[in-house]
Amino acid sequence: MTPKHPSESLTILTDLVLPSETNPLNNLFGGELLARMDRAASIAARRHSRRIVVTASVNHVAFNRAIPLGSVVTVEAKVSRSFKSSMEIFIDIWVEDRESGNKTKANEAIYTFVAVDDTGRPVEVPQIIPETPLEIARFEAALRRKQLSLVIAGKMKPEDATELKALFV
Repeated sequence: MTPKHPSESLTILTDLVLPSETNPLNNLFGGELLARMDRAASIAARRHSRRIVVTASVNHVAFNRAIPLGSVVTVEAKVSRSFKSSMEIFIDIWVEDRESGNKTKANEAIYTFVAVDDTGRPVEVPQIIPETPLEIARFEAALRRKQLSLVIAGKMKPEDATELKALFV
């Protein structure tokens, strides 16, 4: 299977925040943002694997900045690392200022998707070859995140989490 670059999975969704998508403070509902991120991550995972993909987990979500009514929101999703059948997708959320047009990073998230066949069984996916410094950093951190998840779930012994142990030695 031919390895791929993260840029090959890049998915960009841009949309407007409408009144029906806001809370009483006129900011985008968190659940609405989660749905937008899930859609973008799904497309990125599909582009990487060229298979049916399913959301396995939402590993991290940071709601760092409220997104007000009328904002232009851009969701950028890209595969940061792939494992046997799973893919970690890193998502950046940008908000465009209505007056200046300047974009500011508002939020980020990390999702995990699994590629499956027509019967729902996991299938192998191509490996990732990161290119930029940010892609390399996210690629390297993905293994630590995966090991942490496995340790927390009881699927890996802490002493076997070599990447995590290296952080503390």
